[in-house]
Amino acid sequence: MDKSLDRKLAAIHANPNSREFILADAKDADMAFGIGAPGLSPESHGGELRYKTLAEYRDQIRAITRQGLVDIMLMSSSTNYALTIEERIFDNSHITPAIRANDTTDVHIARGSRYVEYPAQPFRSASLDHAMCGHLDCAPEERHVGANLGLYSVTFNNDLEHDLRTLNAFHVFREEAERKGFRYFLEVFDPNIPNAVAPEVLGSYTNDMIARMLAGVAAPGRPVFLKVVYHGPKAMEELFRYDPQLVIGILGGSAGTTLDAFQLLSDAQKYGAKVALYGRKINSAENQLAFVQFLRLIVDGVIGPVEAVKAYHAVLARLGIKPNRPLEADLKLEAMSMSYGGTATSVTVPAIPAAVAHACACQPAQPKADAHACACHDHPEPKANVVTVSSSLKPPTNGIPKLANGMPDFGRMDVGQRLQYHRDRLGLGR
Repeated sequence: MDKSLDRKLAAIHANPNSREFILADAKDADMAFGIGAPGLSPESHGGELRYKTLAEYRDQIRAITRQGLVDIMLMSSSTNYALTIEERIFDNSHITPAIRANDTTDVHIARGSRYVEYPAQPFRSASLDHAMCGHLDCAPEERHVGANLGLYSVTFNNDLEHDLRTLNAFHVFREEAERKGFRYFLEVFDPNIPNAVAPEVLGSYTNDMIARMLAGVAAPGRPVFLKVVYHGPKAMEELFRYDPQLVIGILGGSAGTTLDAFQLLSDAQKYGAKVALYGRKINSAENQLAFVQFLRLIVDGVIGPVEAVKAYHAVLARLGIKPNRPLEADLKLEAMSMSYGGTATSVTVPAIPAAVAHACACQPAQPKADAHACACHDHPEPKANVVTVSSSLKPPTNGIPKLANGMPDFGRMDVGQRLQYHRDRLGLGR
């Protein structure tokens, strides 16, 4: 089946100002947290701390894949082998499977460990051949059997010896990937050592390192997109303006409040991001399927962040699920750790002044000069009580792509079709 990722990348390259947006579920946490990767069990265990199992983690991957609202499912190589190669769950899905292709030492988070306190060292446990065909030394005709997309991560610490080692390891990986026809996207973490770079220039430092490290890489060896920390409008717009063909994605960081997740997504999209990879934010959600649907509704322009939080809580109430926080607390913005180990920088999405938020909610699109002041200038926010999440959505009409069973085919919809589909479904009209 055609993959929505490929269609959207083509649309973005054809028009860097396209509204197309790529969502990824980062279910690769077993490459960082070990036993705790699947998250805490919601069951009561008499005061004992107990985690979900790997089987439960993979069940959630299956469910989100069936839902069909994300474009990429990022997994460990072992989970990719089980689900992509053995179970073939992506064969009839528009979702692209991907693996974490390397696991630098700053994502080694074992209980009692101290690895994250030291400058990140490049390391790679995954084999590209295992990802692509399930065994070493794939034949050319076998390389489509598994995943041919992976995340490659680098962490710069403004330290010559460590950063040179990182760049050399990246060079070796790029050559192997190009020879084997393996695509990758590039994750650039902030320094994992405190005070490696002055906080006020961290966004500029990261942008310069991205531009510098890719200047010597010709098109066949470049990443299909980036995954970076969102350092605010100025840094995002600077990178987008420098090279609009460089597709920029954001990482989600720690779980935080629901407004943290929704506002970060909305703001990053506004200032040039075309991709979001949310791992801990999705995995910590009370209901992952509902949470993912609201992510899609936000990037498709159907609803804004604040009203999405209210609507999400309404959905939880209808499903009989107790929220992690009361609505009032979930509507606050908190500082979020942007590293796995919690030792590096944290970010807080700036709050919208009440007067501006009110004005934006009822005004048409703002002039470019006013964009920074108006976090909802692209569209008004519908009322929370009109949004529903249902397992029995009505089949789309009016020429919107459908699957064989009559259900909506989100993978083949363009952004205009998705927007109209949701407006019709929610009764918002044209």
